[in-house]
Amino acid sequence: MATRPVPGRETSQRLRRLLAVVGWLAQVGEAPIADVARRFSMDEDELVRELELAACCGVPPYTPDTLMEIEVSETSVRAFLPPEFARPRRLTPAEGFAVAASARLIMAVPGSDDGALRRALSKLDAALGSREAIGVDVDAPPSLAAVRRACEVGQAVEIDYHSASRDESTTRVVEPVQVITVDGHWYLDAFCRRAGDMRRFRVDRVGAVRPHGGPSLSTPRPRRAAEDTFLPGPGAVEVQLHLGEGAQWVPESVPVRALAHAPDGAVTDVLLDVAGMAWFERLLLQLGPQAYVVRPPELTDLAARAAAKVLKRYQKTSG
Repeated sequence: MATRPVPGRETSQRLRRLLAVVGWLAQVGEAPIADVARRFSMDEDELVRELELAACCGVPPYTPDTLMEIEVSETSVRAFLPPEFARPRRLTPAEGFAVAASARLIMAVPGSDDGALRRALSKLDAALGSREAIGVDVDAPPSLAAVRRACEVGQAVEIDYHSASRDESTTRVVEPVQVITVDGHWYLDAFCRRAGDMRRFRVDRVGAVRPHGGPSLSTPRPRRAAEDTFLPGPGAVEVQLHLGEGAQWVPESVPVRALAHAPDGAVTDVLLDVAGMAWFERLLLQLGPQAYVVRPPELTDLAARAAAKVLKRYQKTSG
């Protein structure tokens, strides 16, 4: 299947960065392009393209006087932005409480507090009138220290891991990349030699952690992934799914690895990582005749098998 990278996979990161750039320009007004690019770790051409996109945006009612007015010369950028972009936002008590709780959750991660966040949190607590600090507890699984140490020294480790979706335990060698928290759980992002690709492991499901020498020279060192970047679990199976006209919503609702397009722009095939067959069966039943599995061969009749199981259950109920 001829594929191309999934468009928009980094859209959320680009948007957050662009909002940061616009907010900063709203305060300073004008700055050299080189300084802005260096401040936000961007290429200068990339920065100009992003700012040209931002110039098409604004606030309701989106009349010309409410759009961002951004002038880019050969060496500098000037911004004449609506007051809303530079004016400090007024938070409701509920919003302030949510921000304070999120800040404390970030500070609970070792190494994340550089002082500025703590000072900002103190000011927020004072504005909220908090007499006592908000308590935020982050569980520390038994294997957390070991996998974090492996990340810090760049050492491959052998781990015992239990996959809840497949209800099986495996032993595999992984090359740790980063340890992150997502939705209150600790995860290890690592290159799994058994899967031959990046995988995301829940740390509370990691058993023993044993040193296994340095990173393999036969595999390229993977890049760090953002917290909201989808990484499959260790037991995931790569599936190619053919989509019909009524299944074009799949790439927007399900994390996919790659897409194939028809000449008219419609998505014809997707590659996705399936870790839980029960979930995939439900997806196939929902899609009906609008999709079918191309590979692997052992899953090409999964939709029919899932439909037969559902039909059998209905027959028993009616009987």
